[in-house]
Amino acid sequence: MKHPDMNDPKPKKATKRPGESAKPEAFDLWLKRGLHQIYDGVAKEPIPDELLKLIEDDRKK
Repeated sequence: MKHPDMNDPKPKKATKRPGESAKPEAFDLWLKRGLHQIYDGVAKEPIPDELLKLIEDDRKK
């Protein structure tokens, strides 16, 4: 599953909080793409059966 904003050439502007300076859009885009590049593969991996069993066992309690 791809994130729709990964291919969006126009990054969304960061919201500015009171007392916070505006972040450069280029940095935000670079960071978002870099994090997706690093972690998307891990997020796509199947959940191990042992972990699913632990979750199911915990739900039954």
